Amino acid sequence: MPAKSEQSASTHAVLELDRFLPYRLSVLSNRISQDIAQLYAARFALSVTEWRVLAVLGRYPDLSANEVAERTAMDKVTVSRAAQGLLKRRLVERASHEADGRSHRLSLSQEGARLHGEIAPLALAYEAALLSGLAPGEVTAMKLLLKRLEAAAIRLSGEGAD
Repeated sequence: MPAKSEQSASTHAVLELDRFLPYRLSVLSNRISQDIAQLYAARFALSVTEWRVLAVLGRYPDLSANEVAERTAMDKVTVSRAAQGLLKRRLVERASHEADGRSHRLSLSQEGARLHGEIAPLALAYEAALLSGLAPGEVTAMKLLLKRLEAAAIRLSGEGAD
């Protein structure tokens, strides 16, 4: 008969990290972010967070910090700090929100748009290199699966419930 501690251990699920999808996605995301951070920091003096804010505003101008946080799934405080750094460097401009005097709208300055235009091709080249070992159908399938997983994560977190 097994000892009591052996019994309780055998009845609990074993979490094998190498097979646990959230862990694997987190590790992959961290590796990619570190690679990109080295490029952006060395060449453009930007943190990954600052680049994400810059990229979002390059695609979706005139957003509040809350809206940037929603689009990036980053903490609002983290987004606000990144935005402050970009404002100090005059890469982002801030305007009062017409409907809500307490919040502000963010958009790229002329210099921010120029920098975005310089970095975007490098980001796309990194993505192409990352995906180069996959067949086009695999890339399409992976993007579809990521979209579905993101939707499931939003449902599980209760964010999508209105």
